[in-house]
Amino acid sequence: MKIKKLFSISIVCFIVITCSSEDSIEQPAPTETVVAEAMYFPPSNNDTWETKSISSLGWHQDKVQDLLDYLQTKNSKSFMVLQNGRIVMENYFAGHTSTTPWYWASAGKTLTSTMTGIAEQEGFLNINNKVSTYIGTGWTSEPLAKENLITCKNLLTMTSGLDDSLGDDVTPTNLQYKADAGTRWAYHNVYVKLQDVVAAATGQSWSQYFNTKLRDKIGMTGSWIQSGDNSVYWSTTRSMARFGLMALNKGNWNGTQIINTDYFQSATNTSQNINLAYGYLWWLNGKASYHLPQTQLQFNGKLIPSAPDDLFCALGKNDQKIYVVPSKKLVIIRMGDAADNVNLALSDFDNVLWQKINAVIN
Repeated sequence: MKIKKLFSISIVCFIVITCSSEDSIEQPAPTETVVAEAMYFPPSNNDTWETKSISSLGWHQDKVQDLLDYLQTKNSKSFMVLQNGRIVMENYFAGHTSTTPWYWASAGKTLTSTMTGIAEQEGFLNINNKVSTYIGTGWTSEPLAKENLITCKNLLTMTSGLDDSLGDDVTPTNLQYKADAGTRWAYHNVYVKLQDVVAAATGQSWSQYFNTKLRDKIGMTGSWIQSGDNSVYWSTTRSMARFGLMALNKGNWNGTQIINTDYFQSATNTSQNINLAYGYLWWLNGKASYHLPQTQLQFNGKLIPSAPDDLFCALGKNDQKIYVVPSKKLVIIRMGDAADNVNLALSDFDNVLWQKINAVIN
């Protein structure tokens, strides 16, 4: 009898152990929660800035020197790369430093676009209103009926219809009729009249309104300096990068919406059906065709073939560049003298530079 009892006990124990083992196999394995890296914004009250290494991004360190050599041989003064807001590359050439100001040239058109949008969101103006609503009639030498066709949006989109062959002078005698507003795209200095519109509509000087509503809010430094009929912005490379970072975030700076997203979305997408690669004073990549300054020719293909399709950019005379690539969370800045020949905006330099950048980041 004792033997039988021990045998039955051993069977029970075996069954219990087996069930316990099966239960443990069925338990789901714990899952790891991957937390996306937050977008970084440098403090607005000082110029400290978080950095990130090329190796941490899996980029190609061995291709960096080729990129830097190319920038140096092409008369660059500064080059800066932000990824998710953090500095990955910051390089200066030919005695230029992080505290040296340089001109934005027409890359600063995007500042004017942004300020126009801010003035509209504050109720001071409507971009669909005619320009003369704010600065009075007679600001051109066109017949009044033709002048009244020109809206603020026409100035934002380079479709004023004014003659672009007469130079940068924006006095009334030099602003002459070429076509009805909205029917012709032409790169024209008349966009600066938007600064007069903003000043008149807000009752503040252009610089005062700019400093209060944009520059100081995102920690930029710099100032507008009069150059002929143009007011040109000068700043450090990091200040230009701050503006690019705000653009990457669709007008938002560290949780504060500087300019409303609807306007900024319109500004960085095709704004008319003539030059598909142009928004509100922003250039756009990835479109089927584009136009260039001082020509009415249409060129098929992308603006910068080697750059990402979703890139939008600010392009200034002599190769001042702000490249923004949302898909890669990139902001790239280039300041300097003309890489090759004097140019108003786009040049062959853009495409080769992006080939060098791609070798590093891809």
